[in-house]
Amino acid sequence: MGFSAGDILGAPLWFWAVFAAVILAILAFDLGYLSRRVRVLSLGQSLVLTTSYALLAVVFGAGVWAWFGAEKGSLFFTAYVLEQSLSIDNVFVMSVIFGFFAVPREHQHRVLFWGIVVAMALRAIFVGLGAAMVAQFDWLLYLFGVFLIVTGVRMLFNADAEPDLSRNAAVQWLTHRLRVTAKIEGEHFFVRRTARDTGLPALHATPLFLAFMVINVADIVFAVDSVPAVLSMTLDPFIVYTSNIFAILGLRALYFVIDALIARFRYLKAALSFLLIFIGVVIFYERLIGEFDNVLTMIITFAAILVAILASVLNPAGGRPARKG
Repeated sequence: MGFSAGDILGAPLWFWAVFAAVILAILAFDLGYLSRRVRVLSLGQSLVLTTSYALLAVVFGAGVWAWFGAEKGSLFFTAYVLEQSLSIDNVFVMSVIFGFFAVPREHQHRVLFWGIVVAMALRAIFVGLGAAMVAQFDWLLYLFGVFLIVTGVRMLFNADAEPDLSRNAAVQWLTHRLRVTAKIEGEHFFVRRTARDTGLPALHATPLFLAFMVINVADIVFAVDSVPAVLSMTLDPFIVYTSNIFAILGLRALYFVIDALIARFRYLKAALSFLLIFIGVVIFYERLIGEFDNVLTMIITFAAILVAILASVLNPAGGRPARKG
C-alpha cells in the first residue's frame, strides 16, 4: 500500500500551504513594516504584538483541532506552550548577549529578525533528523527522557546562573578568526575598514554580527532541549515543526516584553524545570506503563506556566534586576 504526502508530512499539502502563507505574511509584516518604521518596540507595542502572534497560533491550533481531532489539536497546543515557555529562557540569554556586545536597542531588532529566520531553517533540520532517528531507533526516546530530566534538574539548581561570554567558545572562535571592528557600525553586520596587519582595505565583522552569530549558537543549544521535548510527545513532523515555528516567530516581540519585565518572572525557570522533568517522566510512563492522556499533558503544561507567572507577579521581591542593553 502506498503512502501519500500527508502520511509522510503529518498533514495534507494544503494545510502546510496555509501554514507557510501565515508565516510568510508575518515575516513580510515584520521585515517590511516593523523593521523599517519601528526601531524599538515599546512595552505596549510588544505586548500587543506578542498577543497577536499568540492569537494566530490559537486560531491555527483551533484549525488543527477541528480538522484532525482533539488528540492532534491538544498535542499542538501542548507543544506550542512548551516551546513558547522554553523560548522565554532563550530571551534571558539574548539579553546577556546584547549586553555583552553593547548592542543598542535600536539595532537589536535586526539581529532578532534574522536570528529568527535562521532558527526556522535550523529547526526544520533538527525536526527532520530527530523524527527520522527516533522512528528508526525507538530506544532514543529513553535517552531523551533521561536528558530532559537531567536538564530540568540542572536548570532548577542553576536558576540564577548567567553565561560567561568572555569564555564562550563561539565568541573566542569568532574573534580569533575574523577581523572585528571596535564598536557597533550602525545596523551593519560587515563594513570595509583598513586592516591593521596589511594596511589595505578589508572586510571587518562588527559586534552586531558577533551578537547575531552567538544568538544562533544559543538557539542551537536551546533546540537540543526543546525539540526532544516535543518529539517525546509525538513524532508527527507537522505538529513538531509548526509548534516550534509559531513559538519562535513571536520571539522578537516577546524579547522586549520579557526584557522589560525580566525581574518579575522569578518563578518561571522553576516551572520550566518542572515541565522538562515532567515530560521526561511521561516518556518512561508511556513506554513502561501505558498511554498518558494528551489533554491532561496540555492542562498540566498550561497550569505550570500560569502558576509561575501569577506567583512571579504577586511576589516579585528578590527577582533579578532588569538587564540593560
